[in-house]
Amino acid sequence: MMFVRNKKTVVVGIVLIALITLIAWRLVRPMNIFVVSEAFERPVSTADMHPSLQSLSAKSCAGCHQEIYQEWSTSIHSQAWTDPYFQVDWVFDGKPQVCKNCHIPLDRQQEHKVVGFSDDEKWQPILEPNPAFDAQLQHEGVTCVACHLRNGKIIGTFGSGDAAHPVEKIANSNEVCFKCHVVGGNRWDTFFRFPPCGTVAEISNTPGATKDTPPVAASSTVGRDAAKPGDASPDCIQCHMPLTERPLVAGGQVRTVRKHLWRGGHDPEMVKQGLETALREAPAPSPGKRSFTLTLTNTGAAHYLPTGTPDRHLTATIRLVDQSGAVLREDDHVMKRSIMWRPFIVDLRDTRLPRWQPRVFQFDVDLRRNPTAVAVEAQVQYHLLDEKRRRRIGYENKEPIAYDVFRARIALNREKTN
Repeated sequence: MMFVRNKKTVVVGIVLIALITLIAWRLVRPMNIFVVSEAFERPVSTADMHPSLQSLSAKSCAGCHQEIYQEWSTSIHSQAWTDPYFQVDWVFDGKPQVCKNCHIPLDRQQEHKVVGFSDDEKWQPILEPNPAFDAQLQHEGVTCVACHLRNGKIIGTFGSGDAAHPVEKIANSNEVCFKCHVVGGNRWDTFFRFPPCGTVAEISNTPGATKDTPPVAASSTVGRDAAKPGDASPDCIQCHMPLTERPLVAGGQVRTVRKHLWRGGHDPEMVKQGLETALREAPAPSPGKRSFTLTLTNTGAAHYLPTGTPDRHLTATIRLVDQSGAVLREDDHVMKRSIMWRPFIVDLRDTRLPRWQPRVFQFDVDLRRNPTAVAVEAQVQYHLLDEKRRRRIGYENKEPIAYDVFRARIALNREKTN
């Protein structure tokens, strides 16, 4: 009996030591926050570039596609490598090679060639100097051919053999987006299975996604499975590349084509289009009191709002103010994704806005306790970066990291209270 008890004690002790060792290791280990997909484990090869392409630079494309070039020049895609926040964040995270494969996707944009991997997870590539490296091309970030060059062929929505370069028609233009904006993988210790910089999988994971004529058709994928090439949805380009009528080249046939803008969280007007917000007075909860509601509804984005990196979030503030603008009372609400990063990556809570599901915040006022109050004000802000994260990585932003998407004020008529 004593032997059996001692044996159990030893086994329990070994298990506890192993568990403590595992947790301790995961608290200090280099953290891989997503599974490296085959789609973006290496840069796009330009080895078989068609001889009609004299250059891979967007400036060369501008010779025929001037309007598209001008649109691209204003986009975040064109700043994917030079964006100061990305550079600071990338350096802070140890300059992972895999990040380059989306921010500078062409092999000629990278100083080194990826010739293999020293680990099964493909976070440690084996690199060699790249004699074809083009420093000027690197600064173009997600340049034209990063999306339109595949297997040595130019791809597009209109196939053509008569153009200055042959164009192979692509069945679903969204497949180009999937390469960088979809991350799959169900490895047991990586619960952060959505893309690091764009949560396309949310479209199929949104509860009630098919209600009230949603912005895009519901995907055939379910749960947290990422969309795959060949899927008809999600339809990224419907919102992020709006339609327009114009020729693809100067003097060419006028067609229905897409603008190359890719507006998103960095564009306040784009965010406002996707968010319906209203401050209203509600029925009084009791004599002598007034009640107000601030309602936010994601009516324009197929994915959650906000999306992108987990640092992005919305704040909603309701205030009671006096004649001088001084705040007598304030309620703050945050809509964001909360994640535990260590020892395991786990999504703890998600209070962002799924589409077509109103979020209502109630604000009750007792004017007898606040006799100097003159108005109720509401403010909704979109935050590109969490302030704690900004300080932690040492990012000294020159542009605001938050902006207003809604402001409203309701003056208090005291006769209604009496």
